[in-house]
Formats: sequence, structure tokens, C-alpha cells
Amino acid sequence: MAKTFFDDNLLLHSSAAAALYGRVKALPIVDYHSHLSEREIAEDKTFGTITEFWLKGDHYKWRAMRACGVEERLVTGNADDFEKFLAYAGIIPKLLGNPLYYWTHMELERIFGIKEPLNAATAPGIYRRANEKLKTLSVRKLLKLFGVEYIATTDDPVSPLSLHTVYDGVKVCPTFRPDRALKLDPEFLGELAAVWGKPVETLADFREALRSRLVYFKEHGCSIADISLEGAPELVGEREAAEIFARRESASPAEKSRFFSYGMALMGALCREFGIVWQIHIGALRNINAPAFRALGADTGFDVMHGVIDTDAIAAFLGALEERGELPKVILYALNPNAVPALCLVAGSFKDVRVGAAWWFNDTLKGIRAHFDALAEYSVFGNSLGMLTDSRSFSSYCRFDFFRRILCDYVGEKVEAGEYDAQCAEKLVYDICYRNPKQFMNL
Repeated sequence: MAKTFFDDNLLLHSSAAAALYGRVKALPIVDYHSHLSEREIAEDKTFGTITEFWLKGDHYKWRAMRACGVEERLVTGNADDFEKFLAYAGIIPKLLGNPLYYWTHMELERIFGIKEPLNAATAPGIYRRANEKLKTLSVRKLLKLFGVEYIATTDDPVSPLSLHTVYDGVKVCPTFRPDRALKLDPEFLGELAAVWGKPVETLADFREALRSRLVYFKEHGCSIADISLEGAPELVGEREAAEIFARRESASPAEKSRFFSYGMALMGALCREFGIVWQIHIGALRNINAPAFRALGADTGFDVMHGVIDTDAIAAFLGALEERGELPKVILYALNPNAVPALCLVAGSFKDVRVGAAWWFNDTLKGIRAHFDALAEYSVFGNSLGMLTDSRSFSSYCRFDFFRRILCDYVGEKVEAGEYDAQCAEKLVYDICYRNPKQFMNL
């Protein structure tokens, strides 16, 4: 196929791929893991400039800008919006092969109708045209533009959930994220006591309070829980956990790590009890630049992948939950791609455990294709659960189109090579993009 810059056949390299993409390009979006704001959806937020819409809170873009030597004033600092946009536009030509290069131009076309490449020369005109278009857009109009059907936000157990409902046909549901609870955050424990209506003084109190909050989440449409696992889970007994909880304010980091493992097992049992799907995100090494973390806080672009993920420990942990009859449906995500083949095999040892999408730093052209290879060769490709945003930006829904194009090209390549049945291919890509996630998560 002849190609022009970001034409309709972007990332599609065969007629079979193009035909498959035609089947899935307009499917509704089921975004079962995001960090979007339900308040911004409820308020139907609007944006004054493309900088506010695009760059505010986007650590992908911030990391790239810093890597290109852009001073922090133009990244998260007090420079004006036009200056920040010019700074971002100026680095774009350097990002050959980077997912940001794809996402940036896909978003410009889909949202703003702008088809020219972004660079320092085109930036002023694109800034003006995009800002004009933003006057006609809002969060809910963007969700309609992308065909979003379902959004799972990420929510602290003490969240009120008063804004989770249906907005213009889009179902917005909470996800139970107990990380602060399992880390014995003293501020959180006070908030938990307040919403539970009783003191949280013992491990039994802690368990019952968490359970009551999960019931509350379930009543508000929650089907999914989520946790970030940074180390290796261990099996920790009730007595040890109770002792650590009793002296939680003076507990050592090692003891708190063991309590986190206890809490992991507790969450598994609760998710099994209430039919909640449990997403486990494994292997993020957080805030490695200490001065930047002190200055800017968490989630600002200073997290990386752990060099090694202990898949043996994860296998043992899931096996122990299964032995107890407390293993829920589980989706495993590995930030280090070297762990994905082993996790595929671990998942295949249990009926309702899956490996999720290529996560975070792996959400790239090559990363997604490598992830497909691992799923196909070590697991069951047709059981794949599609795509999610894992994002705080409403423009990120272009990532679903990015994923669908890569998926269709991958499957189309097998069809063109005579390695896969053409008649099955259409159902395969449909299931991966839409049916599988809805079915697995009971949506």
C-alpha cells in the first residue's frame, strides 16, 4: 500500500489488515482501567487551551520534554501556555518511533481535524486552530467523539462515589484501589474510621472496615479492584499481621511490606467473595529522582520499571489463594516485559487469571507487538482483554485506535501469510477489542 503522512492506512500493511480494521475501528470503547476524573465528566469540563488539555498532568509528555533538555519551567513550571506548547512541539521531530509521535498526530487529526506534522514551524498555527476547536468541545463531547461506552475510574476506598453514574450514555464506575490502606497510611486510617463510623483499632476492625467499603463500592457499580505491587508478595499469617497492625506507627519498612502482603491476600479473598475482578499491576519502581519527587510530588514522570519481577513469588501467592478457595478473577500486568512470558504461563495454570494489556512503558508499537507474541506463544491470544487508557487525559482515547490498528496488522499479517484462517480473523479481533473485556469483567 502506498503511504502518505498518517493516512487512513496508518500501521496497516496489508489488505487483510485494512479489512479487519474496518470491522473494529468504530466499536464502542470499554475503558476498564483509567485515572480519569469523574468530576470532570460530571461537570462536562471545557479547556481554554490545547496546553491545558494536552500537557497538564501528562507525565508521558513531561518525560520526553525533560529527556530533550527542556527546562522545568516549560514542563510543569510557570511558563505561559503558548510557551509550553512551543516547547513540546519543538521536541516532536526527535520522537521517531516513540508512541508520543503517533499519539500526538492521531489526536491532532481525530480531535482537531489537523493533518499536518507538528514541529516548531507549524506550532503557532496549530496552537491557534486547536484552541478555536476547543471552544466547541467538552469532556462529554470528546467521549461521544471516541464512542466511549464504559469508564472505570481509580478510587480510594474512602471516596464518596457520589459522581459515578451514567453521563450521556457513558457508564462511569469506580475501581477499588486499596494501596493507601495496605501501606498503613495513618491519614487514611483516620479517614477510614470516619466513613465507617467506628474506630479502626485492631486488625479485625481494619478487615471489617475494608469489607464494608467494598460492599459500598459494589453498590455503586464497582466490578473491578486494582493494586500496585512493587515487590514480591509473601504469605503472612493472621497473628503476625495483627502484631504489625497494633504497632503500625512504629513498624519498620520491612514489617509494613509484610503487612502489605497480608493485605494482598485479604483483598483476594474479598474480591472472590463479591465477584470483583482484581487487577494487579506489577513492577513499578517509584519516584527514583528524590529531589524532583520532593519538588513536584508523585506521578510526575519519575517512575521506572523494576529490573526483575519475581514471577515465582507471584505464582506461589496465586496458588496459595487457590488452595484456600479465595482466588478471584485476576488480570496481571507486568511493567518489565521480560516477565510477560512467565506470567502467561502462571495465568494458564488457573481458570480465571489473564495477562492484561502491554502496560505503561510497553504501550508502544514494538511493545504491543512483542506482547502479542508472548500472549500467542505462551498463552491464548484469543482470550486477550483488549486495550485501556491507564491515563488522566481524555485525549488518550486515541490509544484505542493505535491498539486496534496494531492488532489488525498483526492478525492480518498471519492471514496474508496463510498462517491463520481468514474467516476466523474477524471474530477474533472483534472479541479482543470488545466482547472479551465485557464478558470477563461482567460488564
